[in-house]
Amino acid sequence: MKAKQAWAARFAPAFIAGAVWASGAAISGAAHAQDKPPESINLQLQTWTAVADAKGILQEEFNKAGVKKVNLIAQSSGELLGAESAAVGGGTLAFAQRMIYPAFVQKANGIPAVIVWLSEASNRYRTPIFVSAANKDINTIADLDGKKFGSSRISCYWSAPFEILNNAGIPLDSRLKPGRVRYENIESPAVAIQALLSGEKDATAGHLAANHFTAAYLQGKFKLIGGPADTGAYVNYAGRVSYFAHRDFAAKYPGVVKAFLLSRERARVWATDHVDEAAAIVAKALRIPEDVAKFQITHLGQWDFMAGEPSAEAARTAIKEFQKWYVAHGDDILVDKRLDDTQIDAFIDGQFFLGGSHSIYGDKYSSY
Repeated sequence: MKAKQAWAARFAPAFIAGAVWASGAAISGAAHAQDKPPESINLQLQTWTAVADAKGILQEEFNKAGVKKVNLIAQSSGELLGAESAAVGGGTLAFAQRMIYPAFVQKANGIPAVIVWLSEASNRYRTPIFVSAANKDINTIADLDGKKFGSSRISCYWSAPFEILNNAGIPLDSRLKPGRVRYENIESPAVAIQALLSGEKDATAGHLAANHFTAAYLQGKFKLIGGPADTGAYVNYAGRVSYFAHRDFAAKYPGVVKAFLLSRERARVWATDHVDEAAAIVAKALRIPEDVAKFQITHLGQWDFMAGEPSAEAARTAIKEFQKWYVAHGDDILVDKRLDDTQIDAFIDGQFFLGGSHSIYGDKYSSY
């Protein structure tokens, strides 16, 4: 069984105020009261799912869970950040991948989701600040004082530079007060890149291993001028990767969730051990050059092949500490959108972490 690739419809950004979240289960046909697994399931087409599909991992693990068909949904290059979260809320996708900051904001805005997997801590390479290579006037973070910065607000592309520039004493503008760096929300990474290269904006931030940025970076279009601190809130808390599912889906089909997590872990291990073959698979599936695919697998800032955080309590602590730091430093969304400890504890679904009934983590944190 080869997973079917299809193009997803464009969804409204998940953080839109007042969004109504449906209780769909991301399956073909409506979910029934019993826990019988859905016959088919939709997943995002991304580097690891492409590998898992090509190597038969998805078929093997989901068949064990009773799911007969897996559809890989390819993201349109025109989609806005956050669309995958809306898809989970509306039942189009079974799982969505976001870093903790946007996942948290979307939860605070009402998405009925639970985190079923959280990554290890991030690193300084995941979301650097960069400028056009042609810009000779900006070479350090300090050079951004008074300059124009454009990025997606509900993403790492804001949360990482927010900390970097705060620590440098030249904070970004916010709706609460002006800063030392002019900020504009640009939801489309493609538009942000064009604004940077055209000189309309002086700087942006992004994941260099993301499709929108990798090719331009490898072609020498950007130069990096700084990244988040190793000991900071972004690296240790906000920059962690999460997978979340609709809470009803996780409650009804924990075996299907475990199949998803096992598929990811097996693909991660295989791709790490077979980089060239994995890059060829990814290049074909995502229609990108092989050098770009290899960069997305091996670069220190990649995220699809990160190890997981086994401890549910450590995961909850990371979210609490993330919220605490960003609120204390003037985050103009989290001052109004906070979760209390009880809500954060429930956000992490413990059955999928170490010691849980459907955990992939064994005594030595081995998934299989």
